[in-house]
Amino acid sequence: MRGELAACWAAVVNSGGAVIPDGCPLPPVTPADVEAAVDRIAGGLAPERGRLLTATVDGALAGWLVVRRETHPLEAHCGVVNHVQTQVRLRGRGLGAALMDHARRVAAEEMGLERLKLSVRAGLGLEHFYRKAGWTEIGRWPGALRLAPGDDRDEILMSLTL
Repeated sequence: MRGELAACWAAVVNSGGAVIPDGCPLPPVTPADVEAAVDRIAGGLAPERGRLLTATVDGALAGWLVVRRETHPLEAHCGVVNHVQTQVRLRGRGLGAALMDHARRVAAEEMGLERLKLSVRAGLGLEHFYRKAGWTEIGRWPGALRLAPGDDRDEILMSLTL
């Protein structure tokens, strides 16, 4: 699974995806470049605090995301969705929407969460995907993400009540 996650992540980054892990070089990247980030995610998984959700097609990884509970006691009723990605060659088949629907169910029914949060990079149209899935834009950090000199993008903050 580690290799499949890293290969998917590298392909998503190399296609212009917004999920570039901390400590990873800028594209192009190899699966080896993101393996440390996969390992960090795996180290934070536990049923009550963090879940890795996957989608498969014909037995192979088609997409994945992470749902994790906020650790601060004042936010423990909230969760965060991170690393939402699908295999580039399989996009347009509803896998991302199915993963987000599954994340909603797991967060509410299995983790007991009441709200989910996520942030997305402006300029890719991702906010439209999340709005269709029921998420609400609650704010922006203007120019928070610098992709290159002169290419600053807003970080869009979104919320979903469960």
